[in-house]
Amino acid sequence: MILIDGKKIAAGIRREIKKEVAEMLDRDVPAPHLAAVLVGDDPASRTYVNNKEKACREVGMISSVYEHPSTVSEKELLEVIGFLNHDPEIDGFIVQLPLPGHIDAAKVIRHIDPAKDVDGFHPVNTGRMVQGMPAYLPATPYGILQLLDKCGIETEGRHCVMAGRSNIVGTPLSILLSRKTSPGNCTVTLCHSRTSDLKKHTSRADILIAAIGKPRFFTPDMVKNNAVVIDVGVHRVESETSKTGFKLVGDVMFDEVSKKCSYITPVPGGVGPMTIVSLLLNTLKASRKEIYS
Repeated sequence: MILIDGKKIAAGIRREIKKEVAEMLDRDVPAPHLAAVLVGDDPASRTYVNNKEKACREVGMISSVYEHPSTVSEKELLEVIGFLNHDPEIDGFIVQLPLPGHIDAAKVIRHIDPAKDVDGFHPVNTGRMVQGMPAYLPATPYGILQLLDKCGIETEGRHCVMAGRSNIVGTPLSILLSRKTSPGNCTVTLCHSRTSDLKKHTSRADILIAAIGKPRFFTPDMVKNNAVVIDVGVHRVESETSKTGFKLVGDVMFDEVSKKCSYITPVPGGVGPMTIVSLLLNTLKASRKEIYS
């Protein structure tokens, strides 16, 4: 079994980004500017935005955060997005999800200028991705593609089971892995909460991507021998052996399943670090006007 070290791979990509940003500054080109809109005080959202700011500083990018209370109105939030859309100093921005219940998240995403949608959630970027056109890819699927590529994991002709159909991970990744690209050319089975006999499908997968949203859901009998397992789940569970009283686990029973795998990602330290570095890559593309000129 080979452990896929997302921290190490992400660190290598950050070094490449840092070098490119330094070269931009040497040419008197402004550093890429990534902004985030944070609504409310959700701890997970706060942590993600803090990590984004830290990553930006490490590579020399500019980072801004626009914070608003959970009581902000939808109209006010749309006005903030309109401002960011027209601010020439900001190359790309994200609206951190989830949003409070009184705000229509889909409406908010549609209001973002596709050219600044570095999260890759706008319908225009989704449509471009489906058609194989240049687009900002959602950060987690983009990160997973890079993990597969950097580890030299062959995908062509292999059977990939995508467990989870969210618009953020499962659906876009199933499309990306089926495309005529590398990584890609997989035969993809997309499973979800209504799939009958999920185990029948996952136990046949050469590549299993676990994004079902349930801690330790995937047991050894659900995984094929020598499969590649990519665990997208992140769950905080109680732990008597941890000083904090809790630990992070994924969708996969790591200790047991890892004994059957050829490759597997840990939680934490697998997919997570790649999500933020992919956001940085999208921001770099935005600053270069690589997708939208």
